[in-house]
Amino acid sequence: MKVLIIGRGGREHAIAWKMAQSTLNPQIFVAPGNEGMRTIPNAFVELVPIDENNTEELLRFALDNKIDLTVVGPEAALMNGIANEFQKAGLPIFAPTKEAAQIEGSKQFAKDLMAKYDIPTAAFKTFEDYDQAKSYLDEVGAPIVIKYDGLAAGKGVVVAMTAEEADAALKDMLLDNHFGKGKVVMEEFLQGPEFSLLTMVNGEQVVPLVIAQDHKRAYDGDKGPNTGGMGAYSPVPVIPQEQIDWAVEHIMKPTAAALVKEGCSFCGILYGGLMLTKEGPKVIEFNARFGDPETEVVLPKLKSDFVQMMLDVLDHKPVTPEFFDKAFLGVVLAAKGYPGKYGKGFEIKNLDTVKQLVFHMGTKREDGKWLSNGGRVLFVVGQGDTLRQAQSDAYEGVKAIDCPELFYREDIGWQAV
Repeated sequence: MKVLIIGRGGREHAIAWKMAQSTLNPQIFVAPGNEGMRTIPNAFVELVPIDENNTEELLRFALDNKIDLTVVGPEAALMNGIANEFQKAGLPIFAPTKEAAQIEGSKQFAKDLMAKYDIPTAAFKTFEDYDQAKSYLDEVGAPIVIKYDGLAAGKGVVVAMTAEEADAALKDMLLDNHFGKGKVVMEEFLQGPEFSLLTMVNGEQVVPLVIAQDHKRAYDGDKGPNTGGMGAYSPVPVIPQEQIDWAVEHIMKPTAAALVKEGCSFCGILYGGLMLTKEGPKVIEFNARFGDPETEVVLPKLKSDFVQMMLDVLDHKPVTPEFFDKAFLGVVLAAKGYPGKYGKGFEIKNLDTVKQLVFHMGTKREDGKWLSNGGRVLFVVGQGDTLRQAQSDAYEGVKAIDCPELFYREDIGWQAV
């Protein structure tokens, strides 16, 4: 069996690692992938030098190589309509169409859908004019959440605790067009613990995986700018199982059904970024793909055959995933300066001696050396019978890595252990 994974980061490394454990013994192609994926033990992994946004070349490769299953990691490829093109060509792909992926690609689309189908979320208003947005801010005050209505690589959200912060975000998004010309969604500020619920979806079929919690802020104590995520862990003890079950029944399943009713049936991973408020779980955001770095702690917990699960969901067969009764916690090592300007090409020493699971997010291999090649560079995963053990295990691996140009948070999982 031949599978194609589209993407190049830690999320795609984790997907390839889990797929390699399948009893179907797949040949795994990753486009474009990264050199770290070659370290997956006992696996056939071939890197394909095609950019993840080059839909035409990816389609040609899949047809020429008779690919049996394609999985898409990054959101931009989804919004480019890669699933549409693969479906037209009769190629099985576990990913939503461009129309269904709007649930991530357009904050306004997602909020309007939730409002129409009574899916619990924060109250909101949408603006494309700065003066009107500023007038609304003057009316409601802070704290308030400002979201860019489009793709922003996980960085287009500002939780503004003061009116000054909110105004700066509005200017950044509407006047300076930091993420491109577009709209902003201004949301009610909700309070409570957040959690990520990844579900495998095909039409109205919804198969929940275990939840995770990530840390978005760059620095210890949840301080500093928002990032793509600096660490994650699973399970999340502060979220009771009955609340997770409630979220599946009242948020994830109704959302999948709503997309069917709207004529844009969803297939792939529907990710719910949720918050447990005093009124119960509410939606902070939806993603149309595997979360990063949540995927890197959720997939290690998965006991079932991941490839077979995807094939069964594509065939609308019943799926009941099994999970290991272990805790997993992962820590991101990022380039100094991230999520702002940062350098690349710094040598990473001792990486080959780390006994913990390591997913490569932004590295390259040159002259036998590992070099940094991105903002988020490595993701070290610890495991244990408890989260505290998993945390200790992860940081043991992190501290073994020698690269002064990388930094990491020292408090991943601090609220849970």
